[in-house]
Amino acid sequence: MDKLKTIVKVLDEKLAEDIVVIDMSIDSPICDYFVIASASNERLLLALKDHIEDACDKERYYVKNIEGRKNCKWILMDYGDIVVHLFDPEERKNYGIEKLWSDKPFVQVEDIL
Repeated sequence: MDKLKTIVKVLDEKLAEDIVVIDMSIDSPICDYFVIASASNERLLLALKDHIEDACDKERYYVKNIEGRKNCKWILMDYGDIVVHLFDPEERKNYGIEKLWSDKPFVQVEDIL
């Protein structure tokens, strides 16, 4: 839970919007949690990615892969047991990940912080 707390805390402190955590541990062989957040612009989207990566590196949680860089509206960060999705708000609406996984338990962000 420490890695999850680190990621969610960074998102909260660095002005990410609409942070959602989905518990995938019961049904997914790939990861335990999806963390989903939005950023109001591309600069903030990239800054959130950088801040998460820096904070996790300090705690020795290393990212396995990052998909999406400049000029993108969706960044995916794979931390093995946690997958972070950073979206432009419109792109987030288009993909509807929360809707797709709505049958999974959602973790209260306030409980993590």
